[in-house]
Amino acid sequence: MVQRTCIAEAMLMDLSPKLPVKAYSSDGGAYYDCSPADLPMLSAASIGAAKLSLFAGGLALPSYSDSAKVTYVLQGKGTCGLLPEATAEKLIPVKEGDVLALPFGVLTGSTGIFTGFSTDTEFVARAWDLPQDAASTLVSTQPGVGIVKIKDGHRMTDPSDKDREGMKFITDKVNPAPLDVDIKNGGRVVVLNTQNLPLVKEVGLGADLVRIDDHSMCSPGFSCDSAYQVTYIVRGSGRVQVVGIDGTRVLETRAEGGCLFIVPRFFVVSKIADDTGMEWFSIITRGGNIPGGAGDPPGTRPYGAGDVFNFHPRVHRVGGPA
Repeated sequence: MVQRTCIAEAMLMDLSPKLPVKAYSSDGGAYYDCSPADLPMLSAASIGAAKLSLFAGGLALPSYSDSAKVTYVLQGKGTCGLLPEATAEKLIPVKEGDVLALPFGVLTGSTGIFTGFSTDTEFVARAWDLPQDAASTLVSTQPGVGIVKIKDGHRMTDPSDKDREGMKFITDKVNPAPLDVDIKNGGRVVVLNTQNLPLVKEVGLGADLVRIDDHSMCSPGFSCDSAYQVTYIVRGSGRVQVVGIDGTRVLETRAEGGCLFIVPRFFVVSKIADDTGMEWFSIITRGGNIPGGAGDPPGTRPYGAGDVFNFHPRVHRVGGPA
């Protein structure tokens, strides 16, 4: 009853793609947030979405991850500092196309953790076993919050290629990941799973990166295990349609690079690229995403499909010969 109620509510929600809104900025960069007021499905699915944009020399100050996350590097390159629970610090080189899975509680690099104790250095001194003068220096040198800019000439610790083992999955064009789907003049799909990034199991989230060529279509697809699909359009544009479980079309719109939208559980989504092609990164709240394809509807065979969908067996392949 509860699940059917949630699905009924989703049928009435605004699923239109939205652009993340700037929450704060500094000379080091900006943080963009997606609000449930703009994307009601965020609240319904108990998920969040945000974008971090760092300028050259920008530094996002350490903060604890209050939820499991999957991050995708849209452009540029830099270093990501992580402190997984009960393990040593990791400094990972990242660049465009990299995917990282961050379990709950990982310390990552957006508020300064020392500034809250600035009125009384005894807490900092005793917590980190420091003399009072060292604690005072530590607190006084943490004036910024959120995002800061590194001083000119300051050299940061170099990242380690070894630290990225098991923490990062590479999908860039220089070192392309093995393709799970590759359709000539159509599109390509890379799926993030426990085989190529074991941390996905701990995080409890899946993801896929899809690129379709100009005027190509990503056939209707859905998730069969109560998953929500959080989709960010990386570049390009195209048409998007979403259909609810009763066959009602609940969204028909154009999506452009930089916008985000959420497909409710059991809803079917399809996309057709404009002449620029389209690329998107989707995070799946649970594994088991079952995409549609240029063939049988998911889980069907030719003659069974003919009986169910009332068409002749010889036309079971979409776009195939009659």
